[in-house]
Amino acid sequence: MNEATDTFNRLRRRLQGIAYRMLGTSAEAEEVVQDAWIRWHEARQDRVENAEAWLVSVTTRLAIDRLRAARVQREHYVGMWLPEPLLEESSLSPEQILEHADDVSVAFLTLLERLAPEARAAYLLREVFDAGYDEVAEVLGKSEAACRQIVHRAKTQVRDERPRHMVARETQLRLLRGFADAAVRGEFAALKAMLADDAQLIGDGGGKVPSFGVPMLGGQRIAQLYFATRLRYPNAVRYEVVMLNGQWGLLRFIDGVLESAQALETDGERIVRIHVQRNPDKLARIAATLGGNLNGGQREHDALHGLHRTP
Repeated sequence: MNEATDTFNRLRRRLQGIAYRMLGTSAEAEEVVQDAWIRWHEARQDRVENAEAWLVSVTTRLAIDRLRAARVQREHYVGMWLPEPLLEESSLSPEQILEHADDVSVAFLTLLERLAPEARAAYLLREVFDAGYDEVAEVLGKSEAACRQIVHRAKTQVRDERPRHMVARETQLRLLRGFADAAVRGEFAALKAMLADDAQLIGDGGGKVPSFGVPMLGGQRIAQLYFATRLRYPNAVRYEVVMLNGQWGLLRFIDGVLESAQALETDGERIVRIHVQRNPDKLARIAATLGGNLNGGQREHDALHGLHRTP
């Protein structure tokens, strides 16, 4: 069993990566990986020809089943559903972060939500984890030809909807810092200038804190929202630039309490989309990492209070 445990631990990061990209939350991903460990523990090790292929297959199938159930639950989710943001480990090198920045970003995971569970699994295995079509077919229980079609359709859908702008990380960082500075100072003109005219803001409050039921559209309206937050909480708002899901992002604190995690997309000149995660359940892991300061919805520190309906 020591050898089996060592094998599993060696592959745990890969399994966790598959499960998280499938499900969009760390807690569900960890449960799937734990279930995979139980099945691995109960399996006849001497009959497993390829441990990695076996574990990837089991983990993916478990994630497909979990995602099918989750999609039913998400139909009744209050407001818009966004994935749980991950604060990058400080132990990762810049090269390691860059290596998976595009395929774990909040924008990418949100886009994957539009794919059916099997299509999502096939796309991730083939395009992100470089599995052969024979491996994909084994996982899904379909022919290689059918899997090629599934991946092709998923690639087309993802390609058509992914951002077409390749932005240097230094440029993204500069824009985020400028935006955060303008938001803290309450400089409406600067905020508006940094937002595209057709910018979008997508929020997730999970029904626990106020947020938007549909995307907020328009750079001016979004700038007004950030400006109103500054007016409502003068000298109480602080932004921290961090690495979220392989991309530069913002954590917003009000009176020292974590209120949201924000992933911003840019075209290299202006901000085109903002994903704002406010659901306390999905901020808990980041808050714990930072020392436990989290707005759980009980305190009157709601930066969107009175503004959570689309104007």
